[in-house]
Amino acid sequence: MSRLSIRHVTKVFPGTRGAAATTALQPTSLEVADNDFITVLGPSGCGKSTLLRLVAGLETPTGGEILLDGKRVEGPGADRGVVFQSYTLFPWLNVRQNICFGLREKGVPAAEQKEISAHYIASVGLQGFEGHFPKQLSGGMQQRVAIARALANDPKILLLDEPFGALDNQTRVVMQELLLGIWEKHRKTVIFVTHDIDESIFMASRVAVFSARPGRIKADIPVPLPYPRHYTVKTSPEFMRLKASLTEEIRAEALAAATH
Repeated sequence: MSRLSIRHVTKVFPGTRGAAATTALQPTSLEVADNDFITVLGPSGCGKSTLLRLVAGLETPTGGEILLDGKRVEGPGADRGVVFQSYTLFPWLNVRQNICFGLREKGVPAAEQKEISAHYIASVGLQGFEGHFPKQLSGGMQQRVAIARALANDPKILLLDEPFGALDNQTRVVMQELLLGIWEKHRKTVIFVTHDIDESIFMASRVAVFSARPGRIKADIPVPLPYPRHYTVKTSPEFMRLKASLTEEIRAEALAAATH
């Protein structure tokens, strides 16, 4: 069980060389329940990734607090797994070694590492590639390894920062379905940052819509589409209705950002 509480969190980055400070995040609150799949949607530069980094403990809030199961988040921890858009695998380690990295650091016995890594290699469909190095893999395959590595540490929450943003459209669709299948099986709590409206609806149980910078969550919209989801749901009337509504929300924010 996991519950994340983001309470009136702000983030201001100090200026350098005489420049003014930058407010990246206005007071922002969000309650994330166990097994929620939240997509965070908003225009580029609105503070989505800043919020994710704050939850990950990679940045410190200027104000407010973030609580995971009642304990204040004060730095990175194994209870939060993070996957970034850029490929962050260790190039000198093969697929199995990358997935086992966190387990090895925690002192998990070698036999258990092998068992856990085999489970997640199968989950992301990479059987037969255990000995391959990152440079031998496509972008989509590298992201599968990154997701498997995060899950292998059994985090309470999986944090994903536009993990499919660099992939071609066909690979992106496959990865969306793969991640949903993993979520349905393992029932992790997920926060997924994206600027893609279709992706935000297809993946989520709820969509948190960000305002233009300095960002804040301006709407928290449930997605009443049943799981499991097939890509054909994107042509359903309910999906199209949600897409039209979110498109207007994001368009208004993009126009607001352009006029400032």
